[in-house]
Amino acid sequence: MAANQQPLLVIGAGVIGLTTALRLAEAGLPVRVLADEPPARTTSAAAGAMWEPYLTEHPDMDRWSRVTYERLLAEADDPRTGVRVVRGVEATRDRIDVPDWARELPEHTEVDPGTLPPGFATGWGFTTALIDMPVYLARLAERLERHGVRIERAHVTDVTSLTGTAPVVVNCTGHRAAQLLGDEAVEPIRGQLVAVRNPGITEFFCEHTDDPTAVIYLLPHGDTLILGGSAEKGYERPEPDPRITREILQRAVALFPALAGAEVLGERVGFRPYRAPVRVEAEGRVIHNYGHGGAGVTLSWGSAGDVVAMAWEIIGRR
Repeated sequence: MAANQQPLLVIGAGVIGLTTALRLAEAGLPVRVLADEPPARTTSAAAGAMWEPYLTEHPDMDRWSRVTYERLLAEADDPRTGVRVVRGVEATRDRIDVPDWARELPEHTEVDPGTLPPGFATGWGFTTALIDMPVYLARLAERLERHGVRIERAHVTDVTSLTGTAPVVVNCTGHRAAQLLGDEAVEPIRGQLVAVRNPGITEFFCEHTDDPTAVIYLLPHGDTLILGGSAEKGYERPEPDPRITREILQRAVALFPALAGAEVLGERVGFRPYRAPVRVEAEGRVIHNYGHGGAGVTLSWGSAGDVVAMAWEIIGRR
């Protein structure tokens, strides 16, 4: 790589954009990041979040997930990353086999149904990463800055036209790709969660269901407990809905009575960029990396690795 090589351009500063930019920089490629919003105001900042395949589809999903799992567990060695390793249970109200992705995790266990909350029939325990997203995104931005990469505020309206200013353009625009590219396969999925003061819960709990519109999850982040959640198609109601907040609290208390009366610390709303399948592919000198649904963190390092390989291929052809 010549010292005067033009920087590659990454569009978007959510978890996919920042992770992709960082993997490119770690590979020795010069990078610029353009974004409508700073990381703290992206949809990624509103996420719960935990490593677990959710609301996402792609043939390479398992491979990307495994790559990211190992990277996140390594990140947890540094408390400044916002990543913590936590043990917990995922459970379903139906009698099913434990999903393949869970069986492949180290130390996974099948849970005695008698120990599950009321109404649940099958459960599996495993260790995963819980991520404090505002902290995590800020850490990714700091690491990019150490590589000489700054996040520049800019409103992009035409991705293809940017190929005249960079050897490779990486499109990490999430749900904005629907309008930016006219991609009708992108469906924004509204999600809302509630943060309460943690009464002492140390393990996560997550409901496994084919109907994610009223999924139940509890994610402990020290003194704060994140409760969810919801999933509704569309861009409506970017502000918290009091009705949904009440429903989230009622569902959580019904399963875990210790949460009754817990102090509400705040609410978050975000729009998951769902696409079936996730789009990770090169189109000329544009590489698309968007549509990860509810698994942006879970797939982030894996799909970004594929982007690096595509970028080198494009640069080599030139």
